[in-house]
Amino acid sequence: MKQIEIPLIKDRKASYRFFEMLPGMLSWTILILPFVIALTNVRLAAYLMIGYLLLWFLKAIALNIRVIQGFKTLKQHEKIKWQHLIDDVVLGKVTELKAPKWHTTNIKRIVDTPNGIHPRDVIHAVIVATYNEVREVLEPTIGAVLSSDFDPKKIILLLAYEERGGESVDVQAKQLIEDYKDNFLYAEAVKHPDGMPNEVIGKGGNITFAGRRLQKIIEQKGIDPKQVLVTTLDSDNRPHPQYFAGLTYVFGVCYNPSNLSFQPIPMFTNNIWDVPALMRVIATSNSFWMLVQSLRPHMLRNFSAHAQPLDALIKTDFWSTRTIVEDGHQFYRSYFAFDGHHEVVPIFLPIYQDAVLAKGYRRTLKAQFIQMRRWAWGASDIAYVAHKGFLTKNNMNKTDITFKFLRLLEGHISWATSPLILLYGALLPSLFHSKNLLAVQLPLIASNIETIALSTILLSMFLSFKILPPKPARYKNHHNVLMVLQWVLLPVTTICYSSFAAIYSQTRLMLGRYIGAFDVTEKAVKTDSGTITSL
Repeated sequence: MKQIEIPLIKDRKASYRFFEMLPGMLSWTILILPFVIALTNVRLAAYLMIGYLLLWFLKAIALNIRVIQGFKTLKQHEKIKWQHLIDDVVLGKVTELKAPKWHTTNIKRIVDTPNGIHPRDVIHAVIVATYNEVREVLEPTIGAVLSSDFDPKKIILLLAYEERGGESVDVQAKQLIEDYKDNFLYAEAVKHPDGMPNEVIGKGGNITFAGRRLQKIIEQKGIDPKQVLVTTLDSDNRPHPQYFAGLTYVFGVCYNPSNLSFQPIPMFTNNIWDVPALMRVIATSNSFWMLVQSLRPHMLRNFSAHAQPLDALIKTDFWSTRTIVEDGHQFYRSYFAFDGHHEVVPIFLPIYQDAVLAKGYRRTLKAQFIQMRRWAWGASDIAYVAHKGFLTKNNMNKTDITFKFLRLLEGHISWATSPLILLYGALLPSLFHSKNLLAVQLPLIASNIETIALSTILLSMFLSFKILPPKPARYKNHHNVLMVLQWVLLPVTTICYSSFAAIYSQTRLMLGRYIGAFDVTEKAVKTDSGTITSL
């Protein structure tokens, strides 16, 4: 098996450390540079800032176009009867009168060049990862899997729980499996031992341990791993009823499916009515961002819940046990395992997830930042890609590696710097050159451009209502007004959470202060009385 694991800290050479430090060094340089330029050359500072503002104005327009396209595609795919399309794949001809045009193309291709996948033989394995979540969180997730438009007798359920969760978690996991096992092809609670060597404390080790157990189960049952699709879910993830059928269809018509992973759309809406306004804006923005990414296959990476064929997972030795961002890292892990022949295919069906809600407002704010900094730790993949792509001998396409590396680097640097540059970049020339006409006018010019760009929030407001679940009875109609007014907080969430979380993670990485444990997001629920209680 090819060596694709992240090097241990003690084994990371100077070249690896350089690329770990690179995003932090570049981000801090970019944040300081406007001060230097504004002090030394006011004209250059003004022109650069105007150009930067116009660039982000165009990006804002493009982003909103993509959101509309993604939302439209999502709603179309939610209405499709995927089981009917699967029947067509089995028959090798189109029988659905209202079938999408792309379905006809897929049928023709799969008839001409079969991929070896037989949709009726596909088995879904669902690994639900949990640490200390209570039954009230886990049971709806299992229920969502059972209520899907797919035969549960073709689904294997593994409840992957942590030994470090304690005896109560152990008892709960076994009881849940006992209660639901008869509904599935097979179900088992898999306990991940505490203190496994060379593992960070996190989800990667847990689901990898469960994945290896799954491999043994499949071997015992005589099932071909190529016919098994593995979906990983967090404890609060509820798949759309059409998810497994839609995934089966896409898997059945894709070329060379063993070299693909599949990414549904995370929608942070389970408890969206209950969370504070700041968290609602962040949750909705994250949902929209995933819609946008799903339309950019060259940029799409695994995130949170995702699926991959079992035979591919066996070849990659499942997920990394040395990073707290095993989801996004899995793309690069697979990319290098298969010599560059790996892609992520979007599944335009949602996996509903919780927005951040803890017991108490301050704890909720803290929990949100912890979640964002964990996501931002994906900057650690920059060193991994450089190490495997440029510093390790391989026969891969160097142009492709270079573009992937640059996109990854640029994405994390923009994440850290763009909100802050847009905040203070236009103010600096007037601060240092109060008598210069161009410097004085720059804030006004910037304000006009940013005002026009921010007007696109109206679209976000409109679509945010379209993705909402039904309003709980405990909320009156005036709560809808608050759901509109919340969008004035977008600049705050972008700076305080997005930018600061990225800077925090990149700075820690730069200084070698590694985040060695997966910080599980605290979960709470609001009752009908309005009381928030921890779960």
